[in-house]
Amino acid sequence: MKSLDLDVLAMMVAVADTGNISRAADVVNRTQSAVSMQIRALENSLGKELFIRRPRSVVPTQDGEILLTYARRMLALREEAWAAVVRPDVTGRVVLGVPDDYASSLLPPILKKFSATYPKVEIQVVGLPSVALAPMVRDGSVDLVCGTRVKGLSGEFIRHEPMVWAATPGASEIWKERPLPIAVFLPGSVARENAIRSLELAKIPYRTSYESPSLMGLLSMAEAGLAIAPLARCAVPQHFTQLGQNQGLPEIGSLEVVLARSAKSKRPPCEFLAEKILSELRR
Repeated sequence: MKSLDLDVLAMMVAVADTGNISRAADVVNRTQSAVSMQIRALENSLGKELFIRRPRSVVPTQDGEILLTYARRMLALREEAWAAVVRPDVTGRVVLGVPDDYASSLLPPILKKFSATYPKVEIQVVGLPSVALAPMVRDGSVDLVCGTRVKGLSGEFIRHEPMVWAATPGASEIWKERPLPIAVFLPGSVARENAIRSLELAKIPYRTSYESPSLMGLLSMAEAGLAIAPLARCAVPQHFTQLGQNQGLPEIGSLEVVLARSAKSKRPPCEFLAEKILSELRR
């Protein structure tokens, strides 16, 4: 009989997302040996290698990628089915604060799944920089914030999101210009601070050719070939080029993504959305 244990598939997804069996074990609350053994047992039952083992990481094989697609769908369906029976009458409203760079990339699939599971819950998204959302958490203007850890905004750790320099392929090699033209968020942005610090440490002269609180503004300048933009990797459009040390640019570091909750968020709709964000994004 052909059977796929959903708990084992959850382990497989965790391994693929973290790229490391040890970190995956932490995600699924199992021992490293148990996760490794279950993945091996799944491979043996399928007669297929699902991961390429490297000294410090694991990478899905082609067969692994195929199974991962189904595994994510099956796990999502399990969650929806469970919620439909156990939490059928959850109603209410959640105000979620999120900066542009995460709102355009990390949150849409999560909110789509959440709305399918809890159709009676109304979600209002407030798109503002993390530094502007910090006081809104404190005064209860927003229930939850999925943002970058900044002064005044602390919360539950979700992940480290790498930063890259973004430009468009069709633009001239603007990254060779000195001073380097950059498009950055407004002062108070951790992404801005990280980028400027990295340039100063590398002794690369620069000029801020554009400042904006909006991700769209930064992308527009980069797309016009007038600047390069230091962005969270998740926010870089697919048709953009990600630049780095090969182009003579310094590493920027990463952003610490957190989930902050207001005092007013201790109610089922907020708790369930917080659970969904953490389970989908944490690694």
